[in-house]
Amino acid sequence: MDRIRVLLADGSHSLVNTLGDYLARRPDIEVVGRIVDGAAVYAAVAEQLPDVVVMELILPRCDGFMVLEQLARLPAESRPKIIVLTSLSRDDFILRSVRLGAAYYMVKPFDMQLLYDRIREIAHDRETVALETESTGAEDESADEQITNLFLTLGIPAHIKGYQYLREAVRMVMWDHSLTGRITKELYPGVAQRFNTTASKVERAMRHAIEVAWNRGRLDTVNRMYGYRVFEKQDKPSNGEFISCVAEKIGMRKSA
Repeated sequence: MDRIRVLLADGSHSLVNTLGDYLARRPDIEVVGRIVDGAAVYAAVAEQLPDVVVMELILPRCDGFMVLEQLARLPAESRPKIIVLTSLSRDDFILRSVRLGAAYYMVKPFDMQLLYDRIREIAHDRETVALETESTGAEDESADEQITNLFLTLGIPAHIKGYQYLREAVRMVMWDHSLTGRITKELYPGVAQRFNTTASKVERAMRHAIEVAWNRGRLDTVNRMYGYRVFEKQDKPSNGEFISCVAEKIGMRKSA
């Protein structure tokens, strides 16, 4: 069996070497590059033709977004899968990375075994395009990252108000699932209070965000993430149904 060719890029010599040594001990991995200079990544990829690139966004001389833009111009047959492994967890950074071609987005601190598993997954399933944000931090942070993962994969833009309102609503329902039976009386007003707006504006913004997601047609990608059909194109959910479904799926992942 051919080994998976992996190129690592991070501004930290220590991390590159630690991670490189760990992966090199795996019989199915060949570490073909350990890069600490962002300006050197593109040339290394063109020369070594790795299957997977694991890269930080914070790189000297050429930041990770510039590197992603450069790699996106490579011919499809020589373009590697990219895992962004970074300390930056802002939603707009995640969204931009995905738009520029990242297959996974992982947040430091991270588990090396988990990263190894993700490398193997994307190397052996080159047709799958997915985003995953994972961290070994607190449970609440992990849940937030998973919600972000799902929303951005669905295609809900992070800058619209409905995105923020839906995310807050999912958090609330995860803490108290009975809120799904009190959407109008408690959930909408609770979100509205959090964002200093009105319940009616919250309801309309949520509906718009769901409309955007369904019109973008990315449901199959989300369904592949979970391994079964979570959403159906022809069966668009109400606000409450959507919030309840996402809260349930994230809750299942946390308890798995």
